[in-house]
Order: sequence, then C-alpha cells, then structure tokens
Amino acid sequence: MDPVKISSLELENVKRIRAVQIKPTKDGLTVIGGRNGQGKTSVLDAIAWALGGNKMKPDNPNRDGGATPAKLHVELSNGIVVERRGKNGTLYVTDSTGMKGTQKLLDEFLSQLALDLPKFLGGSDKDRTNALLNTLGIDEQLAALDGQIRSAYQQRTAIGTDARRLRAHADKLPSHDDVPSEPVSVAELVRQQQEILARNGENQKKRENVSRLEWECQGTRQSIEHIDQSIKAAQKQLDEYVRDANERISRMQSEYEEQKSKLNAQLGDLETAKKTAEQLVDESTAEIEQSIADIESVNARVADNQRKEEAVQVATEREQEYADMSATIESLRDRRMALLDGAPLPLEGLSVDEEGRLTYQGQTWGDMSSSEQLRVATAIVRATKPDCGFVLLDKLEQMDTQTLSEFGAWAQSEGLQVIGTRVGTGDECTVVIEDGLVDESREPEPEPEPAKTDWASAWGASK
Repeated sequence: MDPVKISSLELENVKRIRAVQIKPTKDGLTVIGGRNGQGKTSVLDAIAWALGGNKMKPDNPNRDGGATPAKLHVELSNGIVVERRGKNGTLYVTDSTGMKGTQKLLDEFLSQLALDLPKFLGGSDKDRTNALLNTLGIDEQLAALDGQIRSAYQQRTAIGTDARRLRAHADKLPSHDDVPSEPVSVAELVRQQQEILARNGENQKKRENVSRLEWECQGTRQSIEHIDQSIKAAQKQLDEYVRDANERISRMQSEYEEQKSKLNAQLGDLETAKKTAEQLVDESTAEIEQSIADIESVNARVADNQRKEEAVQVATEREQEYADMSATIESLRDRRMALLDGAPLPLEGLSVDEEGRLTYQGQTWGDMSSSEQLRVATAIVRATKPDCGFVLLDKLEQMDTQTLSEFGAWAQSEGLQVIGTRVGTGDECTVVIEDGLVDESREPEPEPEPAKTDWASAWGASK
C-alpha cells in the first residue's frame, strides 16, 4: 500500500483561520506563506488536531469572532475522510467504502511525530536517537554494545592509570649490576669457613706432633747420657764387681742398642714430620670473613634487583592488559559500526556516535544547521511510520530560497509530501494566507517540473 498523504483540506473558523481550502502537492514541498499573525501556523495546528486526536487539540480552537464553531475537513489519499465539527469538535471518520471509523483507524497509519515535528526537534539527544533506533529495531543491541564500550573504556582507563603508576614505581626502584641474582647464604659461607678451620686444625695437630717427637727424642738422649755415665761408673768398679759387672754391662749394652735403635727411628720420624710440616700452608679465611661482613650489603642489593624485576613484570603485565582492553574496545566498535552499517538508515550520512547522539555527516545535532536538522528530522519521522507519507514543518524561513528549493526537490525524489509554513509572500510560497484567508490574487503556481538535479545525492538518499 502506498504511503498515505493529504489530498485536500478545508478549514473554517480554526484559531486565526477564517476559511481556507488547500490541495497540497502530492510529492514534494507545499509552502504556506504569509506575514506573522495571519494564520499560517493555524493551518498546521488544524491538520494535527484533525488527524492526531484531542491530545493535539488547540487550547482555543475556535476563531475569535467566528459565527460558528471550528470546522475541519481533510481528505486522505487512501479514501478516508476526516472531519471535526460542532461545539466540541467531534471527530467523524469515513473510509472509502462509507464505513464509519474512529481515531484508532487513523492511528494505524498516521505518525504522531509527523503531525508534531517540534516535539522531535525540541527533544533531547536521547529522545531523537531512540526514535531512530526504535524504528530500525536495533536499539537494544546498540545500547548493549555502547554499554560494553563505555565499560571497556572505564576498565582500560583504570588499567592504564594503574600501569603508569606501576611503571613509574618500577623505574624509581634501585638496580645493581655487580651482585648475584640470588641472595648469598650465610650458612654456606660459615660452612666453608669451618672446613678451612678444620683443615688448619689438622695442620696444627701435625705441628704439635713434631714438638712431641722432639721432646721424646730429647728424653731419649738424656737416657743415653745417663746410661753412659752409669757404664763409666760401673767400669770403675769393674774389679770389685767383675762377675756382676759383666752381666750388667751386657744388659746395659742391650738396652743401649735398643734405645739407640729407638732413637734412630724417632729421628727418622722427626725428620719426616719436619719435612711435612715445612710443606704445610694454612689457607686464608680473610676472603670469606670479608664476604660474611659484606653479605648484608650484597643481599640488600640483590633484594633491590629482585624488587625491581618484580615491579617491572607487574607493570608489563598491566600494560598488556591495557593493550588487550584496547583490542576489545576496537572489536566492540567494529561490531557497533557493522550493526549501524547493516541497518537501513533513512538518510545517507546519518549515524549514532558512541555517546548515543545522532550525527549527520559527522556533525552532532547542536552543530547541524537548521536546514540539516529539518532534513534529519523529516527523514527519521518518516521512517518511524512508513505508511504515513507526509510531514508537517513550521518555520521554513530558516532555510534560504536555494536550500528550500533543494529540500523540496529531495522530498519530491523521496515521494514525501511536506506541508510547511514560511514567513514571507514570495514565489517560493505555494499559497499565501492573509487575515485567515488564502490570497486569491496570486496566480496559481504551475506543477513543478521533475528536478533535473540529482537531489537524492545532494541531500543524501534514503536507504
């Protein structure tokens, strides 16, 4: 079914309108011109009330000084006739077969935003974005992705702050090149020292053995001397003790030989012990003693190195987490872009940024020109209800005549009926309202020729 448009309208005693009959252009722009206070906006208010229900009824719908109550008659392209008449502006709806209908029948194909575009224009960024996304059916998906992106950004920011703090901490920690990688063990150094002391103790025992042997040899010499003296004394008494002396001499000689043999053996042992003792060299424990003295300093520097290595590792891991989170954000943004790229956006160049704001040609709503805002609003409002083929626009004077002409050509190329008002009475106006009446002195405008310019490309073709 073709989108529903307004075929004709007849208004009487509505707000500033005395009596107006208009047949809007089917496709493109119908401009209702006139000076301020002549009834231009009253035409749009009357259409909105006729089609939108009593919630759009003006506070004072009846014209001051009017002899009869407001009367509205609107014929739609689908054959439905809508009327409001009587003291309370009662609604009468008749379809193409003559059957009676209600407001519910109109609501099935009419867009409330098309009747009340200022509500869209004056809404918040969130309201405008929701209107678009609800139309596309991707609002929940996009909101979920945007939530994930915001959360990922927050996580990455926290990780980045922590990583920079950890890296700065690691860079400030001292580092030493002249120490081992692990702390030095005091027990190991003490064990080495004890081993050396034990070996030195053995050497000392050998030295003591030399002294002992020397003392024993000295004792043996003294014994020999004593025996020798005894022999001499005995020889003097030989005559007196001939028989006993021989025996005693014999025993003494035997003992002498025995002691001499023993002395020779002891002298041999002494000589060997001296040679061995002379070859002994005690090991120095000075290096180990110095190492023991320096161990606290060394281990302190080792601990510095270990703390720095650990801090660098923690900072590096945190920096990797930051990089991973950046990759996650890029992935989410790619998914978001793919979601928008795959959606049937109603206007080329229209999108939604990561803050949830509408953008057009890269500009947010506040940075768009007034004409760009109207163009975006018109495209979105139309998309919210494709069965509604018209939209009402007030204050078209914010467009210069060139822009207005281009806008009308775009609407015509899109098969969209735009009924708008403009302060002015120039040739750009389709009809001019003066004192609540259509100025009949103006020559009727000929039907516009099809636009030769590719306005769909100039204004952004809908998808």
